[in-house]
Amino acid sequence: MSKFSIDLTSLKKYRDFRYLWSAGFISYIGSMITYVAIPFQIKEMTHSYLAVGISGAVEIIPLIIFGLYGGVLADSVDRKKMIWATEAASLVLTSILLINSLSPHPHLLLIYIVAGLFAAVDGLQRPSADAILPRIVGHGDLPSASALMSLRWQFGVIVGPSIGGVIISTSSVSVGYFVDVISFVISLLLLLKVGSVPANPLAQKPSLAGLLEGLRYAFNRQDLLGTYLVDLAAMFFAMPNALFPFWADQLGAPWALGFLYASGTAGAIVITLTSGWMTNFRFHGRAIMWAAIGWGVAIAAAGLVHWLPLVLLFLALAGASDMVSALLRKALWNQTIADEFRGRLAGIELLSYSVGPLAGQLRAATIASATSLTFSVTSGGIICVIVVAITAGFLPKFRKFDLQTNEFAVRERKVRKIS
Repeated sequence: MSKFSIDLTSLKKYRDFRYLWSAGFISYIGSMITYVAIPFQIKEMTHSYLAVGISGAVEIIPLIIFGLYGGVLADSVDRKKMIWATEAASLVLTSILLINSLSPHPHLLLIYIVAGLFAAVDGLQRPSADAILPRIVGHGDLPSASALMSLRWQFGVIVGPSIGGVIISTSSVSVGYFVDVISFVISLLLLLKVGSVPANPLAQKPSLAGLLEGLRYAFNRQDLLGTYLVDLAAMFFAMPNALFPFWADQLGAPWALGFLYASGTAGAIVITLTSGWMTNFRFHGRAIMWAAIGWGVAIAAAGLVHWLPLVLLFLALAGASDMVSALLRKALWNQTIADEFRGRLAGIELLSYSVGPLAGQLRAATIASATSLTFSVTSGGIICVIVVAITAGFLPKFRKFDLQTNEFAVRERKVRKIS
């Protein structure tokens, strides 16, 4: 079983990785409490599918703009300092939500504005957070380090919404926001212990030309393009999270809201804990394609059943499928992209796995408003399967990707002197 167990080597070998991992572990739990609190607060204020869906839609444009710009900055600034500064900005934004929630008449518009600003900050941070990994972890340890980063995220998605659901149902959204504020303070203190990660000497200064060069690099590689498009399709057509507050009510279990948010990650964490086999896996493209199809099938099945345990089971299977895709996409990116492009490509990656879910939540909410929650979820899963299959069919270099023979993977192994 040892070849399936998650590899903890990176946490043992790399001091900076330990502090970075720990800081994100704590702040992400707090952030996921806020992730549950915002749609719940909007639902209580408006009782509208669309109002909740809009909370995701307002994030799309800031995420696109600042995600791309954050990618350019990640190649030309100290990546550790960028992460620290954006964590500090998130602390300020969460404090605004806390103050607003304590008002006798909280402002819905302010919640939307803060949600948009959160997306901008996330867009600035995530490219540096992704691109920093190859600089603080050895090339051969990148797959295991990526799995540990995913485990951190998964634990936060399970524990954060569960804690948030309990806090919201027994106390208030204000307490949830306060816990998030504390988590950011602790995260900032831990990040101070991470060493500097200065810009690559080969990196260009931030410019539109540099951004366009990164875009050309990404879109000229069919293997990378496939990872982006397949994930975008899966998330856009089959992301049901905006419906969870209403889904819990429809199932007669409003107390289970946190479990709906956490169920997908329960499946994902099983995959991560048994991800040791991925270290030497070669055929990423076909596995990513089938994982995205599995995600769509599981989401469609979740929409068809009306018994809470079965819904949670299918959401867990969806999460497991999505995590196979996510881990292999990360491995492909980290082991084939040159460091001088890593930040800009991380910005593009951010859009591929973030814009899809945000736009997908608006799609799900709009379809649910026009038809029903069940139709929105099930039809989205079916369309996901069809679109992923068609997309992969047009990208043979993506489907046939082999880590051992891919020219970019071979070059990176030579650059890092890895046989």
